[in-house]
Amino acid sequence: MKRGLIAAAGVAAMLVSVAACGSGDDDKAGADGFQGETLTVWAMDGSTPDGWTKDVKAAFEKKTGATLKLEIQQWNGIQQKVTTALSESDPPDVLEIGNTQTPSYARTGGLAELDDLKKSIGADWSPSLNKSAVYDGKQYAAPWYAANRVVLYNKKIWAQAGLKGTPKTRAAFFRDLDTIRRKTDAEPLYLPGQNWYFFDGLTIGTGADLVKKEGGRWVSNLSDAKVAKAMDIYQQYQSFSKAPKNKDEATPQQGEVFAKGRTGAFIGMGWEAAIAIKANPKIEKDIGYFTIPGETADKPEGVFLGGSNLAVAAGSEKQELAKEFLKIALNDTFEGQLAQEGGVIPNKESLQDRLKGNAAAQAAAPAVATGGTTPLIPEWAAVENAPNPVKSYMTAVLKGKAPAEAAASVQDEMNKRLSQES
Repeated sequence: MKRGLIAAAGVAAMLVSVAACGSGDDDKAGADGFQGETLTVWAMDGSTPDGWTKDVKAAFEKKTGATLKLEIQQWNGIQQKVTTALSESDPPDVLEIGNTQTPSYARTGGLAELDDLKKSIGADWSPSLNKSAVYDGKQYAAPWYAANRVVLYNKKIWAQAGLKGTPKTRAAFFRDLDTIRRKTDAEPLYLPGQNWYFFDGLTIGTGADLVKKEGGRWVSNLSDAKVAKAMDIYQQYQSFSKAPKNKDEATPQQGEVFAKGRTGAFIGMGWEAAIAIKANPKIEKDIGYFTIPGETADKPEGVFLGGSNLAVAAGSEKQELAKEFLKIALNDTFEGQLAQEGGVIPNKESLQDRLKGNAAAQAAAPAVATGGTTPLIPEWAAVENAPNPVKSYMTAVLKGKAPAEAAASVQDEMNKRLSQES
């Protein structure tokens, strides 16, 4: 996720600056033990706001006496770069890794176990975020932040349709989209047929599993009735859209479509507003956000939780120092600061109040508790390589195939990919 786009969306103007705060009396503890050492941390481009970086570095160096060396990495090619680094004799000590990538690195033995860290500072980490940091029953990383999809809507079109407020249930949302279709000349919703991560969220909401164990190996579970139910919900959404059934949200960029001002809403990441604003600066004042509503008002729609974990390299010779860094970076002060400056969801529900003033993040936060991810198995990575068979399944259903038939048409390819070593 390229959170640098948040600033372009005007969100940065709403963020509240945070003064650096000490971690308490125990800041002095251990100041002598790591004198002269250097801790190398790999973080991804866009993940470490300037204020947060400055304050964490100062707190870490004051407490430990060591030097923090932060190296920013690019997303392109990062999986291979991390895989290589973890296999070498002198890896970076701490790494930011994608939440769904964590199982793969853990399985290969590249990550250090952090069960003791979980016991000491992780009692109130959000279970939905921490799930991706656990592999084979052991803690191999710490949840750092997350982000998920929301509804971005055009307030002007909403008003033209006579709509007041935003929907709190899926049925109410569908009624609003129908009202827009009847009372305006706008397209109610832009939803291409292969918005795969939105569909993944729907499967989470229906309790579906995309894979299952059979004969000791993972295989496709797309033929399951719960997957079909999620696809039926997707079809209902897509009935309000004229978007292509065989394209995803990036072809074309749905933010650019929305920028034309003739679309009532789309489902995407909050930072996609920046894409619309870049294409049409005048639309900024018309953009609103709300949580994707679920079947009932008390529970939002299921969402895919994208995000990052922080891990310690198993090959690091500075694991105790690395854990000191994690204790500082993940404490309430700096998690809250990261949420405010970066517009991301913090790793504790109790810190979500730090998102106040960031409309997109506030709309995303309510769905975190019941959100989830793609299957947390190392074998899953190959499934999402283009052409993603789940996307092919979605298009087949939208073009008229029965869900069972569509699932059967991609089953062999999906199983082939699940059998690959990652």
